[in-house]
Amino acid sequence: MIRIIHALSEIGSRYRTILCDVWGVVHDGVAAFPAAVAALSDFRAGGGRVALLTNSPRPSPDLVAQLDALGVPRSAWDVVATSGDATQEALAAGLVGRRIHHVGPDRDRALFTRTAPDIPRPDVELVPLREAEGIVCTGLNDDSREGPEDYRALVLEGVARGLPMLCANPDIVVDRGARRIWCAGAIARDYAAAGGRVLSFGKPHAPIYTLARRRLDAIGAETAAETMLAAGDGIETDIAGGIGEGLDTLFVAGGLSAGILGPGPLDPARLEALFAPHGLSPVWAIDRLR
Repeated sequence: MIRIIHALSEIGSRYRTILCDVWGVVHDGVAAFPAAVAALSDFRAGGGRVALLTNSPRPSPDLVAQLDALGVPRSAWDVVATSGDATQEALAAGLVGRRIHHVGPDRDRALFTRTAPDIPRPDVELVPLREAEGIVCTGLNDDSREGPEDYRALVLEGVARGLPMLCANPDIVVDRGARRIWCAGAIARDYAAAGGRVLSFGKPHAPIYTLARRRLDAIGAETAAETMLAAGDGIETDIAGGIGEGLDTLFVAGGLSAGILGPGPLDPARLEALFAPHGLSPVWAIDRLR
C-alpha cells in the first residue's frame, strides 16, 4: 500500500540523503516551487544531504546556472547530477563513435564543449547524419512546434545505417509552465521501436545513480541504500530508477500525473491503479513536494 504524506518533514528523519528530481518537482521550467525548495532546505538544515538528479541533457555547471536563474537557492541542494554529465562520460568512452550527428536545439551543444571538473571532455566531431558514426539526441530541434513524428525520416535513415543513438534525456515529456513538451526520450522510443540501438544514461538507468553516489561520497554524504530516498514525478524514470537501485521512493503526484489523478486530496485507490500497469509501487506519495 502506498502511504500518503502531506509534508517531507513527516518522513525526513528516516533518511539521511535524498535523490530529488528537478523538473516538475523543484521547478516547472519557468520558476521554482517555493514550498519544494523550502522542504529541501529544511531537510539539509537538519543534517540531511540532497542530490538533485535530473534527466536534463545539460552539463551540471549549465544546469546550476539555470537553477540560479529560476530561483532555486543553493541552500536547497548539495550536489547535482545530470543526464548530460552521464552522457558525456559515455561519449568520452567512445560508445557511439567520434563522428556524431546531434539532434536537438543549439542551446544543448554545451554537451560537447563544457564539462564538470570530474567529467572528461568528449573528443567528438559534429557532422551531418550521412557522415555520422552515431547519433546523440538531446531533444527536439524546436520543441515549441515539433513532435516526434517530425523525426520519422531521421529515425528510418539512422536505423537503416545501423547507427547507435545515445539519448541524453530519457524523459518522454515534461511540463514547461502550463504546456507539455516532447523530450529526447520520445525520439529514442521511436528509434528503438524501429529496430535501432538506443543507449540511455539518465534515470532510470544505473549510470546517473552511480554518478550521484560518487559526488555524494566526495562530500561525505551517506549513500547506503537504506539511508536514501528517491523522489520524483516520473513513474518510469524517478520511481522505476529508485526502485531499481533498491531505494525507498516518494512519488510527487502533482507533476506529470496531475491530469490523470485529478484535483483534490490523493486517493489511495487511484494511486494504486495508476501504478498497477507498471508493476511498480512507491513507498510514499505526496501531492506536491513541501
